[in-house]
Amino acid sequence: MDTIMTKTSLDLKFAQIAWVVKDIKAAEIFFRDTMGISNLSKVETIRVKEFEGTYYGKPSNAESLVAIAYSGGTFIELIQPISGNSIFQDYLDKNPAGGIQHIAYSLPVAKLDKVISEFADKGLPVISSFNHPIAKIVFFDTYEEIGVMTEIMGITEEGEKAVQKMKN
Repeated sequence: MDTIMTKTSLDLKFAQIAWVVKDIKAAEIFFRDTMGISNLSKVETIRVKEFEGTYYGKPSNAESLVAIAYSGGTFIELIQPISGNSIFQDYLDKNPAGGIQHIAYSLPVAKLDKVISEFADKGLPVISSFNHPIAKIVFFDTYEEIGVMTEIMGITEEGEKAVQKMKN
């Protein structure tokens, strides 16, 4: 079996840094007024059951508030859990002030099963997942290895268009 340090054969592209926050409005104000990031999307409520969401292999009914901005070549995501069991609520329970909960990499959705398999071979099973129209998303517990979770986004054709729109 390969170790975690063995390079994956996939061409993953760094895409995002995500903060789990206790108050998304306060976080928006900080990013806008202090960091100069004024292009955060409108806050949306994400209900993962609408996207076949899972939490430790079981269906999830978690809900979160989410806002995203594209800045400096990277997406910034703000997440405030509001109900249900989720990796985001788990993080906030352990870190009441909030913080960087995950980093994300992307690749075409057709290559996602291969990365899931390679990560599983390295002892990193999928912890949470959901199927959004723009991407099939999986989360791996990489806290021990790098201090945050790792998200892999399998971007769909619709997702490629959405990403380009946000970048512009």
